[in-house]
Amino acid sequence: MGETRTGLTGDFSNRMTFAGANPGELDDLGDIDIAIVGAPFDWGTTYRPGARFGPGAIRGGDYLWTAAERPHLPTGIDPFQEFEIADIGDFKLVPGHIDESIERIRNGVRRITEQGTVPIVLGGDHSITFPNASGVADVHGHGEIALIHFDAHADTAESHFGHLVGHGTPMRRLIESGAVPGHRFVQIGLRGYWPSPDVVAWMKEQGMRSYLMTDIVDRGLRPVVDEAVTYALDGASKAFISIDIDVVDPGMAPATGTPEPGGLTSRELLDTVRRIASELEVVGADVVEVCPPYDGPGGITAFLANRVVLEILNGMAEQSVWRT
Repeated sequence: MGETRTGLTGDFSNRMTFAGANPGELDDLGDIDIAIVGAPFDWGTTYRPGARFGPGAIRGGDYLWTAAERPHLPTGIDPFQEFEIADIGDFKLVPGHIDESIERIRNGVRRITEQGTVPIVLGGDHSITFPNASGVADVHGHGEIALIHFDAHADTAESHFGHLVGHGTPMRRLIESGAVPGHRFVQIGLRGYWPSPDVVAWMKEQGMRSYLMTDIVDRGLRPVVDEAVTYALDGASKAFISIDIDVVDPGMAPATGTPEPGGLTSRELLDTVRRIASELEVVGADVVEVCPPYDGPGGITAFLANRVVLEILNGMAEQSVWRT
């Protein structure tokens, strides 16, 4: 109970690996191209807790064989053949202690990136995007990466019940810290009844581009995403993708802490993240806010989140194949 090590595999860790990927070690990644890592953190939530169990559920949302092979039916490409992919387990976090846990995540993501490996982080609530994207920016340069953010919520609150870190504040913290400036931010899928007009005004002042579900309905998803990516990448060559599973309608993804009706379909999200990953140089990604205690029959949200990761991997593999 008094464990204070800063390594991997913590109290909420899952012992299986993602899609049967070989296990890896944080400080000895060698030739590993992509590292899957869990961040079992949910002490930044405001409504339904349980996302600390998300990494295990995402890994377990899979009925396929445990061998590390996942040939993609539409493309015929298997990312496990194109890349060396390892699952390095979960960050060892400190339950209930936000600041120390956030720092451990940032240090871990930075260490992965320093070794030339792309981190894909399984959350965890959306608080973790602050240390995830910061850790990547620490290596690639503050202000040098774009952030493509799929979410029902803007996550740009000034504070979280008087505190700076929470799942409603990570995008504001990234902007204020300089890790990702506002003009390199695009958000896709926003809807509902938050944030308030003063926060929306702040977002516009920073140069953020936010695309509501009403924009997607009126204009279509593809042109919205095309415009968003073009804007975010103006002057940037690399991108971090952050997917809050609540961007999907809760009828298809019920297991999330703050469900908001009227979102994307699962098909739309899968196609879009694969396309983005195939067109951009992805230097990091996270999939967050999977809350297993609220999942529907058969774990449909966990299965979707698992496939979101696979589609990111496949998009990256498509780009690798085209380049060769």
